[in-house]
Amino acid sequence: MKTSTIKLLKITLPILLGVFLIWYSLQDVPLSTILNYWENANKYWILLGVFLGLLSHLSRSYRWLFMLEPLGYKVKFSNSIMAVFATYLINYTIPRAGEVARASILTNYEGVPFEKGFGTIVAERVADLIIMLLIITTTLFLEFDFIYQFFAERFNPYKIIGAVVILSILGLILIYYIKKSNSKIALKTKTFLTGLVEGVLSIFKMKKKWAFIFHTFFIWGMYVAMFYATSQAIPELQDIPFGAILIGFISASFSIAATNGGIGSYPVAVFAAFSIFGITKDPSYAFGWIMWASQTALIILCGGLSLILLPFLNKKN
Repeated sequence: MKTSTIKLLKITLPILLGVFLIWYSLQDVPLSTILNYWENANKYWILLGVFLGLLSHLSRSYRWLFMLEPLGYKVKFSNSIMAVFATYLINYTIPRAGEVARASILTNYEGVPFEKGFGTIVAERVADLIIMLLIITTTLFLEFDFIYQFFAERFNPYKIIGAVVILSILGLILIYYIKKSNSKIALKTKTFLTGLVEGVLSIFKMKKKWAFIFHTFFIWGMYVAMFYATSQAIPELQDIPFGAILIGFISASFSIAATNGGIGSYPVAVFAAFSIFGITKDPSYAFGWIMWASQTALIILCGGLSLILLPFLNKKN
C-alpha cells in the first residue's frame, strides 16, 4: 500500500469512525433526551469540571518548562500555554498532528530546535503513560472483587484463567523473540522500548525532577477530579461509586485515541463502562456528551485564542 494512501486512511478512518459513533449513540439516546439532561444539569458542577480541566492544562504547560530548561532554553510560560492549547485543538483535525505543531511553535517563537522540542514531548508522554498504567493498576486492585465477579457471571472462570495463562506464555515468547530477532519489527520494538526506558530515566536526571513528578500527578489528579465533578451535574449520577468513576475515566481516556479528540467515541465509552455498574444508558450517554462538549468548548476557545495571539505576542520572532 502506498505511503500517501496510508496517510489518507490515518486521517479519514478516525473521522469516519467518529461520525458513525455519533450516529450510533444518538440512535440509542435521542438528541432531545440529551438536551433535556443538559437543561436540568447543575451548571455549577460543569463549570467546576471545566475549571479543573483548565488547571490540568496550565500545569502541563508549566511542567514542560522543566524539560526544556536543562536543554538550555528558557521558554516563556505564556508561549508554553498557547502551544499546549494549540496542540489539543489541532488534534481535533489530524490525529497526533498537534504534537508536531507544538514542537514547531517553539521552533518558530523560542528558537528551540524541532527535534529537541519534539523529544521532550515524547518523554512527557512516557510519564503520562506511567501514570495511566498506575491508575489502571489501582483500579484493578480496588475493584478486583467486583470486576472478577462481573466477568465470572458472564464467562467461565476457568476459561478466563486459561486465557490469562495463554496470554502470559505468548507474552514471554514475544519478549524472547524481540530480544533475539533482527527483523525490522523486532528492531523497531526494541528501539521504542529503549527510548521508553531512557525517557523514564531522564525524568530522574533533570534538575527539578520532584517538581516534574508533582505536576505529573497533579495533571492526572485534575483529570479524574474533572470527570467526577462533571458527573455530579447529573442527578442520577450523584451517588455513583468511585469505582465506576475510575473505570469510566479509563474507558473515556482510551476513546480519545480512537477518534479525533474522542468525537463520538467518548460518550459510547462512558456508557460501556457505566453499564458494568448497572447505570442506565440515558444518564450515561448524557453525561458522556456533556463531559466531552464542555471540555471541547474549553479547548476550542483557548486553542483558537492561542493560535490568534501567538504571532501578535511574539512579533519580534
